[in-house]
Amino acid sequence: MLTKRIIPCLDVKDGRTVKGINFVQLRDAGDPVELAKIYADEGADELVFLDITATVEKRKTLIELVTHVAQQVNIPFTVGGGISTIEDVEALLYAGADKVSINSAAVRRPELINELSANYGSQCIVVAIDTRYVNGKHIVHTHGGRTPTELETFAWAKEVQDRGAGEILLTSMDHDGTKQGFANELVARMSEQLSIPIIASGGAGTKEHFYDTFTEGNADAALAASIFHFREIPIPELKQYLSEKDIPMRMN
Repeated sequence: MLTKRIIPCLDVKDGRTVKGINFVQLRDAGDPVELAKIYADEGADELVFLDITATVEKRKTLIELVTHVAQQVNIPFTVGGGISTIEDVEALLYAGADKVSINSAAVRRPELINELSANYGSQCIVVAIDTRYVNGKHIVHTHGGRTPTELETFAWAKEVQDRGAGEILLTSMDHDGTKQGFANELVARMSEQLSIPIIASGGAGTKEHFYDTFTEGNADAALAASIFHFREIPIPELKQYLSEKDIPMRMN
């Protein structure tokens, strides 16, 4: 059985790690390079680094920061935010990223997924889907969750897989920052429909929430931010708990 992954997420704005609730009310959570190193040392399986205002501000991800983070970690490292061309991806991979995460640009021009997958391999391409429940439907949002689209979440996820994405980072905006648990029904439904790994994101507040998303949600990985940044749940403790509950974990 494949091991389940624990992934801290560094949401970065103006060179600092930030965290909000339902994508707003951001507060400072520390230096991303320092946090990345701590998480790698503590046994995180991967890291995700999202420049959360890059698309909104129409500016490129901070390459320099990516380089510094990459120098500090020895685990897979995904970077997202403002990525819209093959050149953007080239620069990030060269700076030390292992994978890239795209969202708004993929919605705007879905062929980008095919092009990136053909150039770099699907294992390198993560498509982030920010979804919110609107009028009885799960709807895809872009631009850091600010802009609703016409896309229905499950149909889009299927298209993303068919176009060559290697993984989906599924964030429930309704659950984000609430610490009330992951959107497990949503995750389970997507896991059932697709064959590529699903990373559950949004809502982690307790160790039990991780257990629930791996069992009820059938998630391949679980991503969280504030509970790690503010030292509410240490990663070694979380992995020990999950391992004791028979969730396959990579232990240090």
